[in-house]
Amino acid sequence: MWIYGRRAVLEALQEGTAQRLMLAHGLQPSATKALEQAAKQAGVDVERVPRHQLDRSLGTTSHQGVVAELPEVTLSRLEDAQALAQKRDEPLLLVVLDQIQDPRNYGAIVRAAEVLGAHGVVTDDRNSAPITAVVVKAAAGATAHLPLIRVTNLVRFLKQIKDEGAWVYGADAGDAVAPGQLDWDRPLAIVIGSEGHGMRRLVGEQCDAKVHIPSSGQVASLNASVAAGILLYAAQEGRRGA
Repeated sequence: MWIYGRRAVLEALQEGTAQRLMLAHGLQPSATKALEQAAKQAGVDVERVPRHQLDRSLGTTSHQGVVAELPEVTLSRLEDAQALAQKRDEPLLLVVLDQIQDPRNYGAIVRAAEVLGAHGVVTDDRNSAPITAVVVKAAAGATAHLPLIRVTNLVRFLKQIKDEGAWVYGADAGDAVAPGQLDWDRPLAIVIGSEGHGMRRLVGEQCDAKVHIPSSGQVASLNASVAAGILLYAAQEGRRGA
């Protein structure tokens, strides 16, 4: 798997997730100094290649002449997320994505989930963005630290975790309560629906509560990744105040 762009590649090197660094011929030393230093510290080989080789391999010219190879992302299981929660001595906190198809949104949600203390991000096999280099780049290294779980049936998965004691809160702009009205200090899954249609009906029926983010602007709704970040922060604050 490849990621590109100076910032994304530098973060991958600093996180220790990059396996190889490729730099285009002709880059100024001032533009590559930090990258080469990070590669040396990480024990990563640096290869100089023609820029057109990167263009052809990546199918884009927007790589800034900087590309890194990453290991393929390994999918996890529910048990991995539960083990992470147990290790931290925290109630389980999952983010469940219902038909999020934009890879940048998916990656941004993974990043927010890792930063804000979730134990895993769950998607379904159908109508969801696959884990690609775009997702990894948008996640800024978070894919290496957070269990990513794909399931064949999201409704069945939600029923399973509810049977095991988890609660399910669904983000909904309609008839829903504000974050401050909910108990966040419990095993929990937060469901984020697609930006175009929200949660599917059968997924929404599995929710124990639906939550909306109060707004005072004219725009109808928030970006899915922004909404996920706000609700994860609400969960974090709710648990701190418990």
